[in-house]
Amino acid sequence: MKSFSSLNQQITGCTRCPRLRTHCATITQVKRAAYKTEVYWGKPVPGFGSPKARLWIVGLAPGAHGANRTGRVFTGDSSGDWLYSALYRFGFSSAPNSLNSNDELRLLDTYISCVCRCAPPDNKPTLKEIANCSSYLAAEWELLKSPPLILTLGQIAFQEIIKLLMANYQIKRQSDWKFRHGALYKVGETRVMVSYHPSQQNTATKRLTLSMWNAIFKRASRELKDHSLRKD
Repeated sequence: MKSFSSLNQQITGCTRCPRLRTHCATITQVKRAAYKTEVYWGKPVPGFGSPKARLWIVGLAPGAHGANRTGRVFTGDSSGDWLYSALYRFGFSSAPNSLNSNDELRLLDTYISCVCRCAPPDNKPTLKEIANCSSYLAAEWELLKSPPLILTLGQIAFQEIIKLLMANYQIKRQSDWKFRHGALYKVGETRVMVSYHPSQQNTATKRLTLSMWNAIFKRASRELKDHSLRKD
């Protein structure tokens, strides 16, 4: 893949998963009352951020009435509110809120994408659907030129990033890499940070608290200040 522009065009035109395309199209017609006058995006959602980012954040999938509505990853729902406010607090974003794909928000040294590019029913993509999207994740890895720090949000994102890194670094045997909030692993030449996903289910139940969330980004900021994580 030569550029993010061509990759993102390929992503938004993707039809690999009929179940997901049908679901996303249905959601554009069965809108939430709060958004009944809005025109939903309804297509696969590309990544967003700086093409030279050293921090790559990977989540699970677009929200049905979030990114599937706005067209920007982690935008338009409570998960996005948590993410972008933290990015702003720790100097990774130009603004604390991501409103839509046409606002002036800029990510600083950061790129955000998801394992799956379409909103899945009940937030549960199938293994085949995850596999169908894996080439897009691999293309982003190449275009970002092997970013030194990856923050994975949720267990599926963590598992898929580990698979990607093992393939790229030709690691045949998985080490002791377990999903554990707050963990930091070195996989090949890349560091992988692990966090619970900022879903409403996790934040409302206090499985993920604001202090836990802030600690993740404080550590990410600290890691990127380490000379060893700076790109040439």
